[in-house]
Amino acid sequence: MGGALAPDERLGEERLADRYGVSRTPVREALARLLADGLVERRDTGLFPYRPRLDTLGDYYELRITLEVQGIARVLDDPDLGHDRTVLGPEIDRWRVFRTAPPEPDAGFVDADEQFHTVLLESSGNHALTEALRTVNARIRPVRMFDYLTPDRMLATIDEHIAIGEAVLERDLATAREQLLAHIDQSRRVVADRAGQVLQLTRLARATKT
Repeated sequence: MGGALAPDERLGEERLADRYGVSRTPVREALARLLADGLVERRDTGLFPYRPRLDTLGDYYELRITLEVQGIARVLDDPDLGHDRTVLGPEIDRWRVFRTAPPEPDAGFVDADEQFHTVLLESSGNHALTEALRTVNARIRPVRMFDYLTPDRMLATIDEHIAIGEAVLERDLATAREQLLAHIDQSRRVVADRAGQVLQLTRLARATKT
């Protein structure tokens, strides 16, 4: 579900099979798995890519914040715990490369963003938290892609990821937690605003067809 399909494009088996050069059987099986995972939704006219409703987006972000902050809080609360530098260090280095040569704005950058946040949480040592975050990410990915459409948001994301990661490695966890909260909240605001604009344009386009 990387955004290659339009939000209102019906997921017909025959069309998808032709597009990807496969038979309808694997397409049918893939759609069944996506439907079970909540990444595809059934409407009256068939299956469509899942798109979170704006009125539930805040709930998912609240859950995301709870999971990610807990990764830092558990280390703050227990001096015997620590983030795994061998896991987190290479990820921060990857973002330093991004800062040296920033990529062009691209909705697909959401994949790199998700990797940073899952690696950060994974490095805290709680795999269950990480798996829960992956589930949340899958649910909000279709709208989070709106966060990477302008150079300013790309650069801000890169700088903020590096700052959060460096604070964690320096065990300045209180600062890291505050930076993480601010980072996710700003992303939420941008995503909600841009998703709302897209929704309005979609409704306008539908109205002009009637």
